[in-house]
Amino acid sequence: MTIKTGSIVSHTGALEWGAGKVLEVTAAMATIQFSDGKSRKIAASHFATLQPAEAAAYLPPEVTPAAKARPARTAKKKP
Repeated sequence: MTIKTGSIVSHTGALEWGAGKVLEVTAAMATIQFSDGKSRKIAASHFATLQPAEAAAYLPPEVTPAAKARPARTAKKKP
């Protein structure tokens, strides 16, 4: 299988990760965002463990809004 950016794949050795979307491909590895919410780097030597998956099988992780930072507490000065 040829690994291309944007392809939807699954890892035959880790089906619990769900389907993943290929984010980046280099000669050495591919970065894949899996449906379990984790982004993983797969070495080129392990590309054979990847297989095509249906586009509908990929569930992008939910994006949670960042919590607002509270202002820093300042120490009260003693009179």
